[in-house]
Amino acid sequence: MHRRLDWTDLQYVLAVADRGTLAAAGRALGVSHTTVLRRIAGLEAAFGVRLFDHLPSGYALTATGEEVLASARELSVGIATLERRLAGRDLRLEGLVRVATLDTLMASLLPPVLAAFQAEHPGVELEVSGAVAMANLSRRDADVAIRVSSGPPETLVGRRLASVGMGICGDLASEAPGWTLEEWSAQRWIAPSDALAETNIARWMRTALPDARVVFRADSAVAMARAAQAGVGLAALPWYLAPAFPGLGWRDLPAPLEAPAGLWVLSHRDLRRTPRVRAFTDFVCRELALHRRLIESGPP
Repeated sequence: MHRRLDWTDLQYVLAVADRGTLAAAGRALGVSHTTVLRRIAGLEAAFGVRLFDHLPSGYALTATGEEVLASARELSVGIATLERRLAGRDLRLEGLVRVATLDTLMASLLPPVLAAFQAEHPGVELEVSGAVAMANLSRRDADVAIRVSSGPPETLVGRRLASVGMGICGDLASEAPGWTLEEWSAQRWIAPSDALAETNIARWMRTALPDARVVFRADSAVAMARAAQAGVGLAALPWYLAPAFPGLGWRDLPAPLEAPAGLWVLSHRDLRRTPRVRAFTDFVCRELALHRRLIESGPP
């Protein structure tokens, strides 16, 4: 007799298919690679099929594996939808709120806001990731996203708190404000890597300083600020980072930032009325709104 399918077995199939190796799948699931191998082998043995071919480059799906993967993805979407709807009916002002945000916000504005929220709502546990600002709220990677974006997906609801302005920071000479764009381009620059290609920073540098003398690239705006602090060069960064790096000189951009992105606080439609999520988003919006001038145009 064939055994009944176990949803957790399908999660192992999804993890291996998405990541290509047992080790990477194990890290994603929080288990060892031998556990992943055992669960996949057990599923194959129970149903008399082969789901993966083990190639030198990793694990590749067989034709049967492709069919199983398609069904597993549909099931995953259905389960995530059900979880959101059930969570949205939770009336308790306690429990876990998972927050996806930016490392720049965690290095500047957010920590005191989060501390104040927990002091007011001690029954709510916060789990914060500053590395997954683009977390998929539909899959419940997070309950709330505090992100910089030109506009949120239609599946999310929330508030735009401010336009995110930028300035130039670094070891700036007193004559810097009078420089032409060519003179600005000739300075040593810290630029975002391809990982930040769609950010305000990258868009401004491509438009205003296409020939900038770039000497250093980083995949994190906080890393760029630290490099500027160490004297590596100049960097265009969000104004709200200025108080977190008081040793840096800051100047207005020598050319305007067109269509700046906004700072958004977002949640999924199914979760927006959950008391702990609603309490958290209302609190964060109220506190961050107090810093609107800093976010848009820098310190007074």
